[in-house]
Amino acid sequence: MKDNYGKHVLEPVWQSCRQLRRTSLPEQWRSWLLDPDSLTRRLQRSCNGHFAVEVIAQRLERPMLSESRALDRPPNEIALVRQVHLLCDGTPWVFARTVIPLTSLRGGLHRLALLGNKPLGAVLFADPKMRRLPVEVARIHPRHRLYRLHRDAKDTEQPVWGRRSVFLLQDNPLLVSEFFLPGLPARPMEQNDP
Repeated sequence: MKDNYGKHVLEPVWQSCRQLRRTSLPEQWRSWLLDPDSLTRRLQRSCNGHFAVEVIAQRLERPMLSESRALDRPPNEIALVRQVHLLCDGTPWVFARTVIPLTSLRGGLHRLALLGNKPLGAVLFADPKMRRLPVEVARIHPRHRLYRLHRDAKDTEQPVWGRRSVFLLQDNPLLVSEFFLPGLPARPMEQNDP
């Protein structure tokens, strides 16, 4: 029997950046998709201080099959799922979805469940022992569940590009997926640009 675990029809096909040719990614999104640094920091610089996090939902639920697979967790296991918009001047530039297995919330990492409107990226990249596993990218179409989760009434039906990575904090995994929305300029001016 073929292994279909993590390959549900309503989920996008995630591909490792290592397996993709750089040219297969759209030029306008390439730098966003492949940037290994903190997306939060880059957005804050691009927004000239007008950056905000809007929590859409945070609850215990069963992750998508591909998310469970990426985290190497059983498919029916409940996790904390946090969904936010990252805003610049009130415009959603990024939809982010974080899946945290309950076993990763033990001890001092319980603070990840209490972030509210604080950016997760600030916590991740402040930890010098944090490790990030390879980035995967996907093109998200209107038929995909992830597309419907971020969708705003003002959105068009155009596909969006996203990336995801497993981060390890104190060797505990969490999966962060980031989707670049139509409101995001392909290369916004950053404060340190000429």
